[in-house]
Amino acid sequence: MSAEDHCSDEPTRLENTIMAIFSSQTPNYRAREAAPASQVRLTAGADTQDDCAVFSFHGNQQLVVGSDYVRGPKFRLYEYGLLTEYDLGYYLAAANISDVAAMGAHPIGLLSVIRYPPAMTDFVFKQVVLGIHDACETFGAPNVGGDIGGAERLILSATALGVCRPGGALLRSGAKAGELVCLTGPTGTAGAATAYFRARDTSDDIETRHREELLASWARPRARTTAGITMGESGVVTSCQDTSDGLKATLECVASASGVGITVFEDRLRIPPPVRAVCRHLRLDPLEVVMGDSVDFELLFTVPPEKQDPLEEMFDEAGAEFHSIGVTTSEMGVRLETRSGQRLPLPGKSWRHQQN
Repeated sequence: MSAEDHCSDEPTRLENTIMAIFSSQTPNYRAREAAPASQVRLTAGADTQDDCAVFSFHGNQQLVVGSDYVRGPKFRLYEYGLLTEYDLGYYLAAANISDVAAMGAHPIGLLSVIRYPPAMTDFVFKQVVLGIHDACETFGAPNVGGDIGGAERLILSATALGVCRPGGALLRSGAKAGELVCLTGPTGTAGAATAYFRARDTSDDIETRHREELLASWARPRARTTAGITMGESGVVTSCQDTSDGLKATLECVASASGVGITVFEDRLRIPPPVRAVCRHLRLDPLEVVMGDSVDFELLFTVPPEKQDPLEEMFDEAGAEFHSIGVTTSEMGVRLETRSGQRLPLPGKSWRHQQN
């Protein structure tokens, strides 16, 4: 039996994999400072193997907590052989940390749950853990603990932790009429990837020019932590939500929570080249893909128009960016204003969590 085929028990995996990857985590933890005269330090992390992680808080700040379950092997692209177990672990961490970013908080840590089937080898288990670990390192939220153990199939869940200044958490309910509606980046690539690979109808142009970017939307999703922290510290952003349920659903949610309407301008929507290519190949409406249930992790937020320039300066200094796609209105409802001036319902399908 090769090393890659070996299946050991949970204590052995804990010692050989978890301890090896997370050794010296606690002394190497970088303190977080989310508010003046405040600091968060890790007192006991995954390397101590205690029942819980321990953080030390100094000063006045608020804790932000969010949890997401990931379907493990039920990802379509995983079933097609296009994603690895490492990719699933990376996605789990990014998806959870994105929620902390959407609250305008500094990520401080992640708790992960990895339940694995008896036939999962030590090598594959390690790939899941490494995916989580590497994403956490990328986005500045160390995997400080959680749970591992057996199950009938691979089950992945996590809880992300963050901190922000008192009253600084960005809610979905703070938008007011007359504000700009902005995005940290274009949407639709993850939805286009799902449509393309599900169709099993390949294109030489897409395979050559866009395949890697399409796969990366699922294998290496980007939690916009820098943008989220910048917005939280700016004091001018009035509402925020990530677009993991799709742009249309996010717009509808922010509008409903804030009690405002939203008008999106067609000529301000950016359509990524991979999305255009897939839509051209499969004869899809690009606006439906950009607006639809594409699992992107951009941040949608609102800001008063007179605060746009100062916020752009802060984003530039942080190495982040955003663009305006619409405005909030006192007239309820979410609509699209076309280039010809027509006002139409938003195209695309809103994500519903009970759907497959």
